[in-house]
Amino acid sequence: MAGQRPIDRQDDLIYGLGHLKRFACGVGGHVINSPPILELRNISKSFGAVQALSNVRLELHAGEVHALVGENGAGKSTLVKTLAGAHQPDAGVVLLDGREVVLSSPADAQAAGIAVIYQEPTLFPDLSVAENIFMGRQPLRRLRRIDAKACRTRAVELFDRLGVPLDPDRPARGLSIADQQLVEIAKALALDARILVMDEPTAALSGVEVERLFSVVRSLQEAGAAVLFISHRFDEVFSLSRRITVMRDGRWVSTDPADALTVDEVVRRMVGREVSALFPKTDTTAGAERLVVRGLTRYGVFADVGFTVRAGEIVALAGLVGAGRSEVARAVFGVDRYDAGQVLVDGRTLTRGDTAAAIAAGLALVPEDRRQQGLVMELSVERNATLTRRWRLSRLGLLFGGAERRAATIWSDRLQVKTADLGDPVSALSGGNQQKVVLAKWLSTDPRVLIVDEPTRGIDVGTKAEVHRLLSELAGQGVAVLMISSELPEVLGMADRVLVMHEGHLVTDIPRARADEESVMLAATGQGGAP
Repeated sequence: MAGQRPIDRQDDLIYGLGHLKRFACGVGGHVINSPPILELRNISKSFGAVQALSNVRLELHAGEVHALVGENGAGKSTLVKTLAGAHQPDAGVVLLDGREVVLSSPADAQAAGIAVIYQEPTLFPDLSVAENIFMGRQPLRRLRRIDAKACRTRAVELFDRLGVPLDPDRPARGLSIADQQLVEIAKALALDARILVMDEPTAALSGVEVERLFSVVRSLQEAGAAVLFISHRFDEVFSLSRRITVMRDGRWVSTDPADALTVDEVVRRMVGREVSALFPKTDTTAGAERLVVRGLTRYGVFADVGFTVRAGEIVALAGLVGAGRSEVARAVFGVDRYDAGQVLVDGRTLTRGDTAAAIAAGLALVPEDRRQQGLVMELSVERNATLTRRWRLSRLGLLFGGAERRAATIWSDRLQVKTADLGDPVSALSGGNQQKVVLAKWLSTDPRVLIVDEPTRGIDVGTKAEVHRLLSELAGQGVAVLMISSELPEVLGMADRVLVMHEGHLVTDIPRARADEESVMLAATGQGGAP
């Protein structure tokens, strides 16, 4: 089993992997007839009556990016946690360099040279960025005191390598999802890792950040790293990976060279059925103005933002991460206070910073971060699904379980939430099903204006189509939908109009007929934007 170098002797992952090049041969890091660094054989894992994995197999080679795809609930996350040492398989073996190993803890996995970047960041909010990166592996001075200066210096080097200007002394609390993900990537780079597992690392990143990350991944590949890349974005999968493994319902389906597959074939293997339309947009006639935003300003964040969303419209708010899109949505809903401007729903001005008034007026917000802002992870599925209706379901101030269960059942059935029992904690659900619970919570309020921030972040292609179909149906029923998305295909496929923000300013409003990738990206990068 590979040992871990002391942190004070570590340079970086790219240089530290130089000795692994002997495992790779061929051109561009492609592996030819080399033994796998890591092999999983017939891995099975169950949680009670739920069989999460059944006879799954996987091989990772040096100098290769290997994609793992499948719907939410296919078993990908359980497999990742098995590699990370968080779960131990009930059956099967893990082989490292051809020898069987037992990964009984995350420390064992790290000592074996396995680094995992999870889909959901797991930072300590009250520690600095640098402290998070080196948690448990801090460089020490004399008398075993932590060398804070060395931590900071190495954190700066990591961020320089990633090409991001993050302050290592900044507390992790308050970082955007994109910045949290970049800190997680820096944590992985700081490990002396031979195997890098990336679980939806680009879900909250814009195109610029994604390409920067891909450059790092390709460097790692060229240095001989084995990279397991998990993503629901097929352009990323086919751009990066040499081989693609498909999972469905906890089982291995296939492993093939990427150049021997098409997106349609991968989708068919993932879902076991044809997905005829990922963006089932129904044309509707826009009605009266439902949401009107005038001159909305929060000093230092966004300025003079104004737009309308009409009944029956899906309006996309696009732009690069950090442009101020989510901040505008939070201000409109009353989560964050703003310094100037007006928000009107059906002609009535909302009280500034009053979420209760926003909900009473018919506003609903599905937030970007479902785990931190959309759900109470320790509570049950049914309790999360009814959090916004508890006062309606109670009698004389008492909430009865039967009423809560009936209301949750209606929405879980409508949204096809996959759960063994509505009483199970929502943390036990897959990411896609958690997203459905957040949607259920807000749709049960019968909103007149629905704001959805990254509605399909980190969910599979089948669930994406279901969410898109639901948004289209809601618009057809007269709901005004404001959709914030970093995925251009989603923006172009679903929006009647595209609003583009750049550095806190709304720079253009593009109708569906004229919206394309070039016009949106030019505006988002500040190189275009005339309405």
